Amino acid sequence: MILAPSILSSDFARLAEEVAAAARGGATLVHVDVMDGHFVPNITLGPPIVASLHKATPLPLDVHLMIENADRYLQAFVDAGAAWISLHQEAVPHLERQVAFLRERGVRAGVALNPATPLAALDEILPELDYVLVMSVNPGFGGQKFIPGALDKIRRLRRVIQDRGLKTQIEVDGGVDAGNIRALVEAGAEVLVAGSAVFGKGDPEAAARRLLEAAR
Repeated sequence: MILAPSILSSDFARLAEEVAAAARGGATLVHVDVMDGHFVPNITLGPPIVASLHKATPLPLDVHLMIENADRYLQAFVDAGAAWISLHQEAVPHLERQVAFLRERGVRAGVALNPATPLAALDEILPELDYVLVMSVNPGFGGQKFIPGALDKIRRLRRVIQDRGLKTQIEVDGGVDAGNIRALVEAGAEVLVAGSAVFGKGDPEAAARRLLEAAR
């Protein structure tokens, strides 16, 4: 299991320090939410912050693009140091082309599914993906309540991946905490994104460690 703290809930004035603390607690991936105020109702950050964070931590950066016309910015995020990039199929008209673009450049490519987006949207692209990001809240803001229906979606996706003989990983983002992380792992999730459960507790190192213990 991979724990990926989301910097959306961190103190940006102490970003490098908080990420380092989460890493000491066992986090091995850093989740970066990029929002444009159009595809989702919030605005966050862009390639310059990703580039700065890439210099500040040895952990790979998992960049979740919640932006319109994401294809225009892929090279900028690759150049900034993103190791994983996930796209929303609703925001990219030529999804296969952009997934191929990322994989050709050595970046792990994923597709994010909103809570109301059916698994059937992945039918054609799934074999090309390194991971699927299942949203367990409606994207846009941190600290939201977990949508319980995501558990069944994860189970169904795991069965599809196994039945098709694929190695695609399942990532989950939204409302992940110590109370549900074990159930998510049992359902088939392998990468757990946690924002406020890591950075909203005052001690990211201890919070990350507690989450990993709860998952096990």
